[in-house]
Formats: sequence, structure tokens, C-alpha cells
Amino acid sequence: MYHFLSPENFNDYELIDTGNFEKLERFGKYFVARPEPQAIWDKSLSEDNWEKMAQAYFKRDRNNKPDNLENTEKGEWILKKGMPDQWFVQYNYKSMNLNMRLGLTAFKHVGIFPEQAVNWNYVYDTVQNIKSEKPNILNLFAYTGGASLAARAAGANVTHVDSVKQVITWSRENMEASGLSDIRWVVEDAVKFVQREIRRGNKYNGIILDPPAYGRGPDGEKWLLEKSINDLMKNCQQLLKNENSFLLLNLYSMGFSALIAESLVKSVFSNTKNLQSGELLLTDKAGKNLPLGIFTRFTL
Repeated sequence: MYHFLSPENFNDYELIDTGNFEKLERFGKYFVARPEPQAIWDKSLSEDNWEKMAQAYFKRDRNNKPDNLENTEKGEWILKKGMPDQWFVQYNYKSMNLNMRLGLTAFKHVGIFPEQAVNWNYVYDTVQNIKSEKPNILNLFAYTGGASLAARAAGANVTHVDSVKQVITWSRENMEASGLSDIRWVVEDAVKFVQREIRRGNKYNGIILDPPAYGRGPDGEKWLLEKSINDLMKNCQQLLKNENSFLLLNLYSMGFSALIAESLVKSVFSNTKNLQSGELLLTDKAGKNLPLGIFTRFTL
């Protein structure tokens, strides 16, 4: 069954309006406007309303002529008086209470992807249902760690892998702000780390993958989703325990559908249970649905 999932109780987040390739959002008490390539329709609110509400506006660098895909979203934030460049938001689910620092980056991101809250819930619930004293969870391309925090809050041993040292530092801040501890931090190319774990004979109860469409590792390793994801998935199959385990795959490439992700998973894992695939979305206050990624998840 194809699922459309959107966060239901993220009190510190709202998608206010979308359109003209932009989105206006509330994070905590602050309103930000930034580019959104999939918002191809008209805005519901006037430009004047956007101007009045937005306390930070991301301006893409029009003079930038990148020679690779990594730089296409580079720009700068224009801030109104009183708008900080860092602040915290909270996310609560059952007994999970996350505090995450936001920051205005040069690539329009703020530190969390709010649509992923539905997957944080899934990770938390699934880890708690694993019949193991302390499940081992691996989070690859883990960014600032929302899924890592959810797994740790549910009682798992968590290994958090990202190739950017500054992002690992950010993730650690989020862990400490959330009253958690003892996540294992690894600054490394995800592909190389998985290959090394296979050689070590290590196994995990859960693997979370959130790969970008493109990127580079700490030593310049090149990642292109369509060329690399099949081999990485086959390697993850060797790391995932054959029972009492789960895998969650998120994809953000506009060229991929949930059916592609599901077919990939089925080609590698033959004994999946509770397989779910679909789109993650956010709905603005005018009722327009904004798709923001696809997912496939299952248990063994």
C-alpha cells in the first residue's frame, strides 16, 4: 500500500504557505522563507504578507556558477532585527522529548527536516518493540541526528555516521540538549564504514539510510545516488540481522519514486514484513500538499 505521511503533532513547526518555488515556515517562534523547487503553484498569501511575516529570508547566490551539483543551493540569509542565527525547537512523542538546535546554513537548510518526524516516531516505536536487551542501530548519512536521538531515546545503542565533522558536533549538541548520552559518533564516508563493518562481522538490529542525491565524503569520495545506492543496499543486507530487525530508507532525489525504492528493497531483501512505501509531505495552511521525500521501511 502506498502511504502519504505528514507529522501530526509537531507544535514547534508549521508550514505557513508555499508557492512560486518558495516556502514560508514557522520554527518555534521564528518565521523563515526559503526556496522550494517543488512548489510550482502560486502562493496563497500575498507578497506583502510574506514580507511582513518572514524574519529570515534565504537569497540564492545568482552570481554563483557552480561546476558541480553540491553548490547549486548556495546563498545567504537576510535577517530582520531580532532574528537569531541559532535557536532551539522541541519535538515530543510519547516519552520521547527532543530538543534540536536550528541554524541558518549557507545551503538554505536549518538543521532539521520536519517531515521526518513521522520516521522519528517509527524508529522510536520499532526499537521499543525489538526483542533485545539493547538493540544496535546504525544511522547512515545521519545529518544532525533526529533519527539517532529517537533510537537512543527508545533505549538502543546508536552508531551515527556522517562525513562532515561540523554536523557531528551539531548532532552531539542535540543529544545533550535532549538529555541523552552515549551515541557513538563516526566521521566517515558511509560506504567505506559499511564495508569495514562487514569485514568486522558486525550486525545491527536496525539500519537507517538518508542518502543525498549527491555528496562527498571527508576524503573527497564522490556519492551519486543512482550509481551507488544498489551496492550500498546489498552491503546493508549483510549488516542487518535476519530477524528482530528493521530498515528505513529515505530518498530526496526528485528523479526517484517510492516504487523505485520499494523495488530496490525487494530485490535485496526477500523476507520483509510490514513493508511500507510512500511519500513524506507537509501541508500548508491553505491545504496545499508539498511532497518532500520518499520512504520505504520494513521489519524482519
